[in-house]
Amino acid sequence: MRRVAKKPSHKSDSNKTQGKDAEAQLEAFFAKYLPEIAAHAEAVRAKMRKHYPSALELVYDNYNALAIGYAPTERASDAIFSIAVYPKWVSLFFLQANGLPDPEKILKGSGNTAKHIVVESLKTLAEPAVKALMLEAISRARVPFDTKGTHRLIIKSVSEKQRPRRPAEPSTR
Repeated sequence: MRRVAKKPSHKSDSNKTQGKDAEAQLEAFFAKYLPEIAAHAEAVRAKMRKHYPSALELVYDNYNALAIGYAPTERASDAIFSIAVYPKWVSLFFLQANGLPDPEKILKGSGNTAKHIVVESLKTLAEPAVKALMLEAISRARVPFDTKGTHRLIIKSVSEKQRPRRPAEPSTR
């Protein structure tokens, strides 16, 4: 049987970065954004770290956005939440949203698995409806966070080709 060589990927997670190097790399990813978006994303990240201190942070600097998953294992499919940083906003994704009750109808998205909310400010994360969704997502997670686990930041992949991380400048005519 003849083996077919795989095409080179535009992503790489074989050389995962962890520790201080990962923190420095994440800071460089944030620096691609406007200062106010970067500061907001870093504040949301700090809040998520405070709420889920044992979660592994899985970082994907993808084509569309910078995504940081919050997972109990290194498997992306086990992630419960992620934050995604776009040029003009930050979103909180519920990655196991199938069947997640949303009586306030605040979740956006048409997917069966993942839904999101736009985090307009840190106050968004303290809203009762958001807190209730987060608690419910934790209680329904396929793999729970290990309360005795240790936080790790892991850069899983970086796309070579990316959309601009800053909004386009308005054209002058």
